[in-house]
Amino acid sequence: MSESSFKAPPLVVLAGPTASGKSELSVLLAEKIGGSIISADSMQVYRGMDIGSAKITKEEMRGIPHYLIDIISPLDEWNVVRFKEEAKKAAEDILSEGRIPILCGGTGFYIQALLYDIDFEDTQTDTSLREELMKKAVAEGPESVYRILEEKDPESAAAIHPNNVKRVIRAIEFASQKGTSIAEHNRRQRERKPAFNSVYYVMTWQRDTLYRRIDARVDAMMSHGLLEEVTRLKDELGLACGGNLRGLVSMQGLGYKQILEYLDGERSLEEAVCQIKLQTRHFAKRQMTWFKRERDTVFIAQEDFKNPEEETGFLINDLTKRLLLNE
Repeated sequence: MSESSFKAPPLVVLAGPTASGKSELSVLLAEKIGGSIISADSMQVYRGMDIGSAKITKEEMRGIPHYLIDIISPLDEWNVVRFKEEAKKAAEDILSEGRIPILCGGTGFYIQALLYDIDFEDTQTDTSLREELMKKAVAEGPESVYRILEEKDPESAAAIHPNNVKRVIRAIEFASQKGTSIAEHNRRQRERKPAFNSVYYVMTWQRDTLYRRIDARVDAMMSHGLLEEVTRLKDELGLACGGNLRGLVSMQGLGYKQILEYLDGERSLEEAVCQIKLQTRHFAKRQMTWFKRERDTVFIAQEDFKNPEEETGFLINDLTKRLLLNE
């Protein structure tokens, strides 16, 4: 497969809920089609946050170039605007090398931002409301600002995790300053013309199977040292952030937040692990709700394949038909 086979810049999207097996499949596909991988994960960008983010290892990459992994400190802020800028550059670099960009991840808004080159220029410069809400979240907990969003924009609230304070506050800001919901704004953005000649695959599992995979992955994270990883991060970052470690965007991630609560004496380790599993299941459900709203997605039932290699063969055949027919 070569770039000349396409009339527009090609992009393959491999999306799906957490623990669906995206990373392994993306590497196998990249090996077959001459691809490089752009991560569409909001946590794997952070250096030193490896176990809780289920970050792909160098061995698992098998020599395939990966972009947007390990690029910033957990003290830094990462958001969809920065993602789109960096992912766009990565796609241009990959295409200039005659390779196919493969966007792999479960953050639906990130994928949408790159696919449709969403314009974020209308972001408000007045940050007073944002600062007020962030102070409230720190003092009273994330649920306090999430309740505000539920009142102002229940549709967006249903699609955003209560612990994702940054997105919750952004949605409140949007509703307050624009007089409309961010969900409606996103719908309008989805109507934009795609910036790539893309195929958007979404990996699915039967719910019970996916939940078993999530539980098994959380157990594996614990056995591989998630507690030790969060303890190290707390020691390394605590002073630099003035003791407000839990106020960092990076520390709002699933696994990190719950283990920090354990380290701060707010719950037992057993309770923390149970909460990680429960909240990850809820997160996976919200991911699927997002993907089902997207247009032109191809849903692939993982149970239909004996192994990832068989699924890779299916993807190659399907990509050939879909992308070459668009000449």
